[in-house]
Amino acid sequence: MTTTYTSYQQITQNIDKSIERVAKAPDVARETEYYLSNIGDIKSVDEFMADTRLYNYALKAHGLEDMAYAKAFIRKVLTEGVTKDDAFANQLTDSRYANLATSLNFEAQGAAATSFDKAQQGVVDLYMRETLEQEAGNDNTGVRLALYFERNASKITSAMDILADDALAQVVRTTLQLPTEFAAADIDQQAEFFERVLDIEDFQDSEKTGKFLERFTAMWEMENPSENYDPLAVFGSSSGYGISPDLLISINSLKLGGS
Repeated sequence: MTTTYTSYQQITQNIDKSIERVAKAPDVARETEYYLSNIGDIKSVDEFMADTRLYNYALKAHGLEDMAYAKAFIRKVLTEGVTKDDAFANQLTDSRYANLATSLNFEAQGAAATSFDKAQQGVVDLYMRETLEQEAGNDNTGVRLALYFERNASKITSAMDILADDALAQVVRTTLQLPTEFAAADIDQQAEFFERVLDIEDFQDSEKTGKFLERFTAMWEMENPSENYDPLAVFGSSSGYGISPDLLISINSLKLGGS
């Protein structure tokens, strides 16, 4: 059986070829063509949300596929944007929402928001990477975790950045061989521990991140020698990382705000 590290290496050693293969899949090519052909005609949040194919494509691109049902929640994210510090997306610990509002920045750019490259090819590039990671996870969740960590490592500037993302935290806990109970400890204590045992700045260095992930994949293989684990445990049914109680409360409070 191919090991976690070998599978991860096979994908990352020629990432462009891996993404090109994903892009050629008939369903991916079809949805991408539709997105690029139509997104530029969208002039408002309402128009965007009324087109299910565009909406689902953009959400999947940002790793938010499992949140497609929460339309009032997503509408609030897009309507308030990211310009103001107290904007809804900026108040959420999960940065995926702010990333979505940045790609489709209707709040700041109005009707011109979808004319920018970040809303067009930028979203497509994210979609391809997300699809690649999901595909890898169908065979081995450890590979998906490693790919996700590699993609986001340079954004990590503090222990809290790790703890705010279940997938990043899973990689770090596995690499450090921490018991499951560690995740239930006080969040400040977890952060203090990570700051003590990790050199957070190392994640800005792709070579050092690669060494870290080499250790992660080895530890993952030891803990899951027969891939006998629940592939939904970290990423949810497709692309999410689990929904926190606070997020559920926020979603429920918005249900009367429309869909």
